[in-house]
Order: sequence, then structure tokens, then C-alpha cells
Amino acid sequence: MNLSLGFSPCPNDTFIFDALVHHKINTEGLTFTPVLEDVEALNQRAFAGELDVTKLSYHALAHLLDRYALLDAGSALGRNCGPLLIAREPLDEATIEQGPIAIPGQYTTANFLLSLAYPAAQNKRELIFSAIEQAVLDGEVAAGLIIHENRFTYQDKGLVKLRDLGEYWEGTTGHPIPLGGIVINRRLPLEVQRTFNRVLARSVAYALEQPVASQDYVRAHAQEMDTEVMYAHIGLYVNDFSRDLGPEGRAAVAELFRMARDKGVTPAFAGEIFVK
Repeated sequence: MNLSLGFSPCPNDTFIFDALVHHKINTEGLTFTPVLEDVEALNQRAFAGELDVTKLSYHALAHLLDRYALLDAGSALGRNCGPLLIAREPLDEATIEQGPIAIPGQYTTANFLLSLAYPAAQNKRELIFSAIEQAVLDGEVAAGLIIHENRFTYQDKGLVKLRDLGEYWEGTTGHPIPLGGIVINRRLPLEVQRTFNRVLARSVAYALEQPVASQDYVRAHAQEMDTEVMYAHIGLYVNDFSRDLGPEGRAAVAELFRMARDKGVTPAFAGEIFVK
């Protein structure tokens, strides 16, 4: 069976999917059609129900639990890896709330965290994540919410950190921050869901055990990214939670969904979050 497979060209995603896409592991008869796009574009595709399997922001998943089930492996979740709010110079809270603030997408977990930390900040401008630093530098926005590898480069451009929203989340909840996970469409037969769950875990394990094996694939999609930044990116977002969320990871995900539901951001969902 062939599955459409959405993930971003960011190093952490290409790193964990390399073995699966290139059949370096046993895929149990499954084949894949990769769709590489920015995470918010993948979020929107998921809302349209276009993909069989996809990387998805946990904020987006909170809206889509009736359509997609969460897989045990592949998540970007951890500590000290959250989105950063940056600007050209230090700003007071009133100025931050006045905005405008560049965000990497309405349904990104980063935007959800921003709404928790600054509920009055409603003047937002959606940009592709890679364009946010430049928008801040050019004065098009008062502040920018950065994710992915930009957290390693903003200081080199003279920008300053206003707040680490990962630290805010950890300080508020005590949990690691759930950024994005891998989900599978519930319309697929349950046996296919279970098979892919196993194959994905195998791919993540292969990546972690043979990190050099994916180098060409990661580099091919990393554009002009510095090699040191590329591997720092992988080291930050691929960890033991990527192998398996485990009890701690599952508790963090449940807390994010609870907060989103209690604030009226997302609908209640009484079903099973994970593949059965």
C-alpha cells in the first residue's frame, strides 16, 4: 500500500524519515509518496484531509483528533527547545501586545504558546518561519516568533530574545514542550495504522543508531544551512521522546490538549488519541 507522507525539509524531519523513505529498513510492504512542505502548510493539508500520514503541530492536532491518530514515535518534544520571541531591541509588555508580531502559522504550537503567554497580543502576521527574522530586521513587525534553526542564528544578526516560550511552558506546567508529532489518518484500516506505527519507530531507531547514514538526505534539504547548525537542530529536536513519547511525553501532550480545550481554543475529544 502506498501512503502519502508529509513532513518538513527541516533536518530533524529528514533525519528521522530517511530510512523509511529510502527503504533502508523493513517497511512491511508499505511504500511512500513524500510531501515536503513547511509545517503550517502541512497543518493546512491536514485540515483538508489530504495526507495519509503527516508531521503536525500539536496545536493543529488538538483541532483534528477526530480525523488523525497520534503515533508513538517521531515527535519533536523536549526541554529547552521551545519557540523564541525576538525583536531588534528590548520591548516592554505593552509594546509586545500592541504588535504586530510575526508568527509561523495560526495552528503552530508556537502561536498557541504565544496566546498563553500574551493573551492580549492579537495583532499577528503569518509568515513562513524562514522569513520571520528578516521581517523583524526590516522593521515590518515589532517582534517575531521563531522556531526551528532560527533559534541558532538570530543573535548573529543582532536580534535580541524577548522571551523563551518553551521556558514559559515548562515553568507553568512542569512538562516538556510538545511541538509537533506524527499522525495517521483514521480513515485508513487499523492494521495499516499499526503497521506504519511499527515502521516509523524502526526508522527513528535507525536514524539514532546510524546518524551519519541520513547525512546526504538531510543536507539535500537543508539549503544553505551551516553543518554545525544542522546537527545542533537535530540534537535539539530528536531525542528519547522521538523514539517513544512514554508516560512523560504523553502527559505533556495531554496537558497541552487540556489547556487548549479549557481555554475554548479547541473542541473536546473523548476518543483515543493514539493508534490503538
